[in-house]
Amino acid sequence: MFTFPSKRATSVALAATAAAAALSFALVTGTSATAAPPQSVSGSPEGAFSRISDFYGSYIDAVYDGDGKTADQLRSFYLSPPLQQELKRWEETNHANGVLRAQNVPTQWKVTSTGSGTGKTNATVTLTWGGGDTTLVHVQADLKTKKITSITG
Repeated sequence: MFTFPSKRATSVALAATAAAAALSFALVTGTSATAAPPQSVSGSPEGAFSRISDFYGSYIDAVYDGDGKTADQLRSFYLSPPLQQELKRWEETNHANGVLRAQNVPTQWKVTSTGSGTGKTNATVTLTWGGGDTTLVHVQADLKTKKITSITG
């Protein structure tokens, strides 16, 4: 004769099943069963600061993927002509990428506004490398043209 389990026994069984499913998910995917907090990014084509952030994100992706043509096109679009020439000279002297100020590609990047004034906006780009080390690159863009006019670091 079959008897229905009590509510408590059913709750315990359901909880155990859910825990087992979460553990199986974590073992299979290598992640925890809890969801990561949502991320968001925003910007505006009208803002020079957004242009700095857009450039670094796209440029690092292109260099990371080995897409030199796209990297060159991004430089041509986002960087002022005088800066493009300055970077070429810097790269010949230093044998490194002038935008990244390095010979390799960072694993992460973050752009932080450091203020605007006298027709310019300023930002610091934090580049994080494979070993966790970081370097800072200081970037300036013209508020009127939105072109990046200076990269130092």
